[in-house]
Parts: sequence; structure tokens; C-alpha cells
Amino acid sequence: MEKLTDNILTKTIRVRPKESHKGTYGRVCLVGGNDHFGGAILMATEASVYSGAGLNTTLTDPSNFVSLHSRLPEAMVADFSNRDELTDLVSAANTVVVGPGLGTTALSLNVLRSVFDTVATSQTLIIDGSAITLVAKHHLKLPQAKLVFTPHQMEWQRLSGIKIADQTDEANEAARQQLGGIVVVKSHQTKIYTPTGSFLNTAGTPAQATGGMGDTLAGMIAGFTAQFADQTNAVLAAVYAHSAIADELAQNQYVVLPTQIIHEIPRYMHEHQK
Repeated sequence: MEKLTDNILTKTIRVRPKESHKGTYGRVCLVGGNDHFGGAILMATEASVYSGAGLNTTLTDPSNFVSLHSRLPEAMVADFSNRDELTDLVSAANTVVVGPGLGTTALSLNVLRSVFDTVATSQTLIIDGSAITLVAKHHLKLPQAKLVFTPHQMEWQRLSGIKIADQTDEANEAARQQLGGIVVVKSHQTKIYTPTGSFLNTAGTPAQATGGMGDTLAGMIAGFTAQFADQTNAVLAAVYAHSAIADELAQNQYVVLPTQIIHEIPRYMHEHQK
């Protein structure tokens, strides 16, 4: 397993060309946030915007509209229960995120199925949080897309069938091969399994152990994959940057909040562009 270091950043983050516009940097569609877990999709959306995705649209429960617009006017918002609108907006994206705060209700399942029915092989689909639980519980057939899974260890146990104590690199890689795509198994030292190799994140701190951290990572992966052509490097760079920013903040504080990481992303990317 290769150690993931800051070398991945300059391999991935490019200086923006002078002749470019918002369409140059990709479209992200984020789906989640039911009437109880609006904060999750808000943090994921904010992380995508701050990571530099050119256009961001969030499909969520209408109860989250005001909060999202007031905090993040840069993102568009729509009702995730409107099938026609969901189909149009998901189809237009380069990267789709589904799961942050989605929940596991009948409505949540219908929304997830709608996303799976819509995404195409050319799109990157990040399956996070509640969406992973729903896939495992209902044995959903995965769509043909560039898949990225972002489970914590318990979610990975549900999805892969591998108990946490038995989640060895060999077992995890075998499960990844069956699923396809990239798997980011989040823990105190996150491991990323890809079709071209596996990686151990060398950054990260216990100060990150707070709610919303995974939602923020999902949004960062979305922003990076929407902009940068090499999808594997984009995922790796997002994972490393997320933790490395937290390491910087933890030098002077006991707890690092996900929103604090989000606000540091533009500066951090500027410092590591090439």
C-alpha cells in the first residue's frame, strides 16, 4: 500500500488558465438532506463550491431551501422529490453526489433509485452516507458510472459484508473489485482502494472526530473530480487536502470543525497548485 503525501496535490491541482469560465470547472449535482439532516447536504454543497466546482446544484427537501440559500447563494437548489427536475439536473452534471443527510425512508429510497436510473457512464457518481446504507439494505443494482464510495468502517461493513475486525487490505480490495470504482474507507487513517492501487492517507488528526466531517469530504471529492481530468488523482488529492487542512488547524485548537476546513480550501489549493 502506497503512502499518500502532499505530492498528490501538485500532480492534481492546476493553475487556472486565463481564458476560462464557470463551465470550464465542471458541474456538480448534490442529492441529499431530508427534513431532519439538512446540515449534511449543506456542508457537502459548501465544500464543493469552495473546492472550485464551476456550477453547483443541490437537490434536497424544501425545508432546507432557505438555510442553503442564506448560507450559500452560489449554489442553486431544487426539490429532490420532483422526478422530472431531478432527472434534468442530474443528467447535466459531470459529478453527482448522493447520500449526505438523505436518510433511509421510503422517500429516500425513491430519490436514490431515481438518481441511479439517471446517471450515465460518463459521469462520476459519489455514493456517500445514507445512500450506502440503502444500497446494502435493499441490494440495489449499481449504475454504470464512474463510482466512488465513501463509507466509514461500519458503512463499509454493511456494503461489503466484511466485519470491521476483518477489513484487511486484501479483503477490502476483493470487495472493491466486485463493486467497481474507487472505495474510500474512512477511519483514523483513511485507506483508498482504486483500480490502479491502494493508498494510506498519512494526514489527519483526532480533532476531526465530529459530525459533518464525512459530508465535507464528499463535497470536496465532488469539487475535485468535476475539475480535474484524472479522477483517481482527484479523489486522492481531496482526501489528503481534507486531512492536511485539519492538521494545520489542529496545531492551535482542540477540535476542528468541518466548516472551518471548508473555508480554508481555496487558500490551501492556491498554495499547492502547479
